[in-house]
Amino acid sequence: MGRPSPIRPHLLLVLLLGVLRSDAGTVRTELVTPDFAASYLLFIDTLGVFLRSSSGAFEAAVHGPAGQQDRYYLAVLHAPSGTCVWAANRAAPITDRAAPFRLSSAGVSAEDANGTVVWSTPPFASPVAALRLADSGNLALLDGQNGTLWQSFDRPTDSLVSSQRLPAGGFLASAVSASDLAEGDYSLNVTAADAVLTWMGSSLYWRLSNDAISIKDREGTVAYMAVNGTGLYLLAADDTVIVQATMPPAGLRIVQLGVDGKLQISSFASANSSSSPMDGGIVAPSRGCALPLSCGALGLCTPDGNASICTCPPPFPTAHDDGCAPSVGSTLLPDGYCGGRSATSYLSLGSGIAYYANKFSPPAMAGSNASSCQALCSSNCSCLGYLYDSSSLSCYLAQHQLASFINTNASNGAGMSGYIKVQSSPRSSSDSSSSNKTLIAILLPTIIAFLLVVVVGAFVIASRRRKDEQRVGRRASRSRDVQLRRQRSPGSASAHLVRDLDNDDDGDDDIVIPGLPTRFTHDEIEAMTNSYRTKIGAGGFGAVYKGELPDGSLVAVKKIEGVGTQGKREFMTEIAVIGNIHHVNLVRLRGFCTEGHRRLLVYEYMNRGSLDRPLFRPAGPLLEWKERVDIAIGAARGLAYLHFGCNQRIIHCDVKPENILLADGGQVKIADFGLAKFLTPEQSGLFTTMRGTRGYLAPEWLTNTAITDRTDVYGFGMVLLELVHGRKNRSEHVSDGGGEDSNSSNGTAGGSSRGGRNDYFPLVALEGHEGGRYAELADPRLEGRVVGKEVERMVKVALCCLHEDPHTRPSMAVVAGMLEGTMELGEPRAQALGFLRLYGRGFAGPSEGNVMKQAMVGDRTRSETTMTTMSGWPSYMSSSQLSGAR
Repeated sequence: MGRPSPIRPHLLLVLLLGVLRSDAGTVRTELVTPDFAASYLLFIDTLGVFLRSSSGAFEAAVHGPAGQQDRYYLAVLHAPSGTCVWAANRAAPITDRAAPFRLSSAGVSAEDANGTVVWSTPPFASPVAALRLADSGNLALLDGQNGTLWQSFDRPTDSLVSSQRLPAGGFLASAVSASDLAEGDYSLNVTAADAVLTWMGSSLYWRLSNDAISIKDREGTVAYMAVNGTGLYLLAADDTVIVQATMPPAGLRIVQLGVDGKLQISSFASANSSSSPMDGGIVAPSRGCALPLSCGALGLCTPDGNASICTCPPPFPTAHDDGCAPSVGSTLLPDGYCGGRSATSYLSLGSGIAYYANKFSPPAMAGSNASSCQALCSSNCSCLGYLYDSSSLSCYLAQHQLASFINTNASNGAGMSGYIKVQSSPRSSSDSSSSNKTLIAILLPTIIAFLLVVVVGAFVIASRRRKDEQRVGRRASRSRDVQLRRQRSPGSASAHLVRDLDNDDDGDDDIVIPGLPTRFTHDEIEAMTNSYRTKIGAGGFGAVYKGELPDGSLVAVKKIEGVGTQGKREFMTEIAVIGNIHHVNLVRLRGFCTEGHRRLLVYEYMNRGSLDRPLFRPAGPLLEWKERVDIAIGAARGLAYLHFGCNQRIIHCDVKPENILLADGGQVKIADFGLAKFLTPEQSGLFTTMRGTRGYLAPEWLTNTAITDRTDVYGFGMVLLELVHGRKNRSEHVSDGGGEDSNSSNGTAGGSSRGGRNDYFPLVALEGHEGGRYAELADPRLEGRVVGKEVERMVKVALCCLHEDPHTRPSMAVVAGMLEGTMELGEPRAQALGFLRLYGRGFAGPSEGNVMKQAMVGDRTRSETTMTTMSGWPSYMSSSQLSGAR
């Protein structure tokens, strides 16, 4: 007979916490230290896993069960099988994949998208020194002396693993569903005498001591339940066995209470063995009809060996997902119903009927007849039905919520009969029939006369209006409402918006977008902007004005000018994108206006404007290094949310400093979604017309390659280099001959190996990386006020983003993690950045530019019309064309 192994004390920590803190690996091993944060978005490439036990058997993760994107939990997973064995915040899941779990010296906490703490560990007397995931699957908070402040084994959810104990008075609670880990209706309770399964808090349907797999060794008080390599045990305080269920030897066992109320015991050869469990697993109760809802509410379960067959009893013939429904004319009474205007009656289920709870529940009444049993149920507000056993003269009540019944005609339950309480009309059927006949006799002549008047009147009116209808018919056919329904997927909303608008000539005043931001009238826009008095920006699309809403909040009003077909499309795309998504790093759309040819968008006001202003303009305050790092991280998070946080991936297509907005308090937000494109979950890429801004366009725009979210990654890499350097990556004053305007202020500070003539900073950054000269790449205006390691990190991340092959670029989630230092820093691939040398040579002179053109075309065999100029962009496209209809 096997005994459970006692829990050993924690081993002493042998790694220096300071070393662990500096480790920026994608997934840590065994320990993480305070000032650590993990979100699903930050660890999306590892499906949320951020910590592994030393053997790799268990993983700590930000877990989104069943692949859904609405609920995330701090969880412990059995790595080989993917089984979730523990979850921290069952009642308070995080609803945003970018919201973090944070480890601090005070403990672990979970935040929502607004930064509000929704779950945390309790306060401790000592500061937390580390979070440790043991090979047993126990997640523990340790103090500086390696003492345990808090551990997951003391707070089980729906599972136990080998070496874990569940004390008397403790319980496991099932999850609501595979995707919702909140506590469900089933629980496994350890009592002083047994381990039992209950439904709805009190209805017992299984006992370990009654199961065929168990043996009761002796009488005694149960102190705890444990599972180990030899079986499942109920043990006394001195570790002697009271009840045991022995099983074949196994290295690891997981006891889990399923969402259906079944207790599943899975066995594995070892803790880190393959995901396939060993034979000999146990499911309790073993017979399907023993479960409360084996056939849903009111269903009739017929045993068929260990399987079951579900039917509906004759009084409840209609089957649905949750069980069986009464026939027409019968209504089940709600729980707690006590009288009222309608009387109650009882529908018989027939004989040979049992109830799941009868096996373990004493009768409500004994030694009585059926009439006494019915009277007992009628006097009990919570009684929904009763079962009468004529052989023992016993009565059992079904209370609070009805479950499945069991067909026992083939067994020894033939003496049991079932009855269900229903609501019936107090009037007799004969009275009802008489009343109906009288009512028909009175109303029928009146109805006939009224119908005749209506028909004659309608004929006269139709004759008079026929000519008018023919005259205005064509106009009426052109007039229609464009209803744009807000959907959860921004991609779908955008598709409907753009398609409906393209089919509309000028009937824009009728655009209705239910659920999207406020639609303002033009008079309201004029009032909030004081007749467009304060202009705060302008671009190819038009101008931006400062405004104020009636509630006092400031807004920025974007006035779209020169609206053509493309302008309409961009306008509606922007509404669809911004109106359907909300993220701390995405600008919020407060409303819009469409009247006639007027198109206006109302945004939240970002008082520091766009990033290009403080970054590129000599006047005004200089962006300090920490600000630049924070801006890079915030923008990366916003783009990562677009790519991974929505049902459909959103490709921004125009990532540049002008579309990154800043505000006091370190706010960073991505803006301007007029050129955005959408990818459905089935799409890996798409083909579309060229869009974006010269200097930030990825190479795939020029090579007829499908566009993916990695196209935005390229543009972000260019922005990163500009944040490092403090100037544009390329001069805006390069002539066709390759010479640089002497008045350009965007030249490279520091030069390059090309003799200082190279004005293409990505090439300078590549050469600086190859030579390890990262400090030289920083903005000289900072005068050395930078962190060398952070400059190196930003340059490396930027160069990884600029890989020519989109498939070798990191995702934006990984980029954000690398910038934050929570993910392993990638190493740029020299062979993937060779094209930067060709682009860079375009600034040196015509001869080298021609060489670059030939190389760019090369094996791609593109036509002469798509040959590139020395700056690497199509010579036949202007900057405004590349930027789209701005």
